[in-house]
Amino acid sequence: MSDSHPRVRTALSLVILTIAVALPACSIVPGQRMQTPPTVEESGGEYSSEPNEKVQVPITDINLKLIRQMNQQAAQHPMTGGIQGLLGKPTPYRLGPGDVLQITVWDHPELAAALGQPTPTTRTDDAAPGFVVDEGGNVQFPYAGTVHVAGDSVEQVQRKIVSRISKVYKNPEVTVRVASYRAQSIYIDGEVGKPGAVQITDIPMSLTEALGRAGGFTAAADQSRVTLVRQGNSYPIDFSDLVKAGHNPSEIVLRPGDMVRVGSRDENGVYVMGEVNKPATIMPMRSGRLTLAEALSQAGSLNPGTSNAKQLFVIRDSTGSNPQIYHLDATSPVSMVLANQFELQPKDVVYVDNGALVKFNRVLSLFLPAINAGLTAAIVTK
Repeated sequence: MSDSHPRVRTALSLVILTIAVALPACSIVPGQRMQTPPTVEESGGEYSSEPNEKVQVPITDINLKLIRQMNQQAAQHPMTGGIQGLLGKPTPYRLGPGDVLQITVWDHPELAAALGQPTPTTRTDDAAPGFVVDEGGNVQFPYAGTVHVAGDSVEQVQRKIVSRISKVYKNPEVTVRVASYRAQSIYIDGEVGKPGAVQITDIPMSLTEALGRAGGFTAAADQSRVTLVRQGNSYPIDFSDLVKAGHNPSEIVLRPGDMVRVGSRDENGVYVMGEVNKPATIMPMRSGRLTLAEALSQAGSLNPGTSNAKQLFVIRDSTGSNPQIYHLDATSPVSMVLANQFELQPKDVVYVDNGALVKFNRVLSLFLPAINAGLTAAIVTK
């Protein structure tokens, strides 16, 4: 180039100098390849006088040994939160205030017409004809007087009525049935077809029975995150874990006042970021399970042109006090076997790093607008 273009030469010199400076900078571009071990600063806040403390976050390689350890830990605790205490056999229905009884004394039609009249404090909505159990747990029946029935089974009430009216009728034959169940209910919320109150009847109210009467799981339901709230205590229930432990979910018998909530898969997504074809939030399967291989597949797999398959990371508990990082070399022949066995947890972050050339190109692109502007200015002002 001739000496008549001093400004152009100056601009080109700046280009060369910029590239020379940018090349070593590629290795420290923020958010790229992780160092071993990475550190996280703990601070007391903007106005805290306490010095920042750096906490090391170990990086654990995903290998067969780690997979075995995780499987053993899961096998040791298949059911958590006191679930074992929820299993049992159903008991006969116990009457309570608001229930309506149909009481028949055979061969005495005059008693069949004597239906109990509800008291002002008795719940009468949608009540079938019959003898209503009042708020005190009592019913009024001819020749039997006031009979306390709350907490009794139908068979116990039948025996009480026979005992009372035997003073008037010889060997009376009495039939007692519940005409309307209104005393006891449970509440189901979340991802079910028909959320709301479900009345308890003489049909045993197991967990599966309650879910069936509430319309069953929706397509968005996470069957591994069902919560039973009883007397102020919460019990997490995982349907898959129950089956693995040899238990049928119908063995969980619900009690009056219980609340069941079915979680949504949307609440437990996994974030797939970095050099994948479709970065996205991936929802777990209906069983609540999601492996690393499934997450990568739903994200369109690794980008072959920009990704560094040796640098695949899973960041766990990133917002908690005990963050963990797992590393997988996806170029290994057994990498997909490991990825298919590595189960992700809610809020995990899957990050795929980019290659060194991609780093350089991206750093260089930051300087190209300024370089082009300098060359243009030099030529224009020539």
